[in-house]
Amino acid sequence: MKLVIQIPCYNEENTLPQTVRDLPRSLPGVDKIEYLVIDDGSTDRTVQVAQQVGVHHIVRLKRNCGLAHAFRVGIESALSVGADVIVNTDGDNQYCGADVERLVRPILEGQADIVVGDRGVGTLEHFSPLKRSLQRLGSWVVEQAAGIPIPDATSGFRAFSREAALRLTVLSDYTYTLETLIQAGVRKMKLVYVPVRTNPQTRPSRLIRNIPSFVLRSIITILRFYTMYRPLRVFTGVGAALVVIGVSLGLRFLYFFLRGSGAGHVQSLILTAILTIVGFQVWMIGLIAELVRLNRQMLEETLYRVRKAELESNNKEILQR
Repeated sequence: MKLVIQIPCYNEENTLPQTVRDLPRSLPGVDKIEYLVIDDGSTDRTVQVAQQVGVHHIVRLKRNCGLAHAFRVGIESALSVGADVIVNTDGDNQYCGADVERLVRPILEGQADIVVGDRGVGTLEHFSPLKRSLQRLGSWVVEQAAGIPIPDATSGFRAFSREAALRLTVLSDYTYTLETLIQAGVRKMKLVYVPVRTNPQTRPSRLIRNIPSFVLRSIITILRFYTMYRPLRVFTGVGAALVVIGVSLGLRFLYFFLRGSGAGHVQSLILTAILTIVGFQVWMIGLIAELVRLNRQMLEETLYRVRKAELESNNKEILQR
């Protein structure tokens, strides 16, 4: 059983040494532990520091591509070096390295496909009251979208089984945390949350530059991927709302018409026709989007099989050498 701990980094020369020092060297049920750093176009000495502290694998991106891209590259790289379990942590030493065992244990015991570290966002001291409230609200919204309990939606401290990692398809350019949870819910993966500890904050978050921007981008991300994975539900709801409003206006016109004053409410009749037609059109768009979703689902299954075949082929080549 091989565990690969991946660390996406962008200018983390000061915090990376402590992050690596805190990571476990051995764990019960794990034969081999390796560290993987994904350098996201750092302009400092992150790569040199990673080499000095004994990181086993370093993947360098030519430019800063963002956290979601670095995470995706890390998953692919971890799989390519033979990972059976992958743990993702941050290079700023936010998470307690000793808690890696808590993340890995449910996967080793066959109880989970994905394990997420629950920081207890409602009680974190270095979060402002507004940020704690927004984190709780955001977790609830993602929970509704994914259809599974989610106490901490933005935690990046996660473990993935090899099978779960092969099935992940991260499309977002902003963050992987919300998208992967929605995917896990839609694909009926076994998702488990375990309590984890956090270290004192070493620097301000680069992902959350300000609260309004974070809220807006998170809302857009959730709506985008919820619509992508549950299009029929979204478009049916919107279409039904338009039809209901249209019919209500039609009944209003009929009421005044029967009272002999319908001439003054023709605009309600016009709106009825417009909203009803648009509502049915939205329903049709939903049906088309559902067909697109089914097609994408088949493509994702094909991608999974190709990934798996490529990795098995690479492993055979390595064994033959």
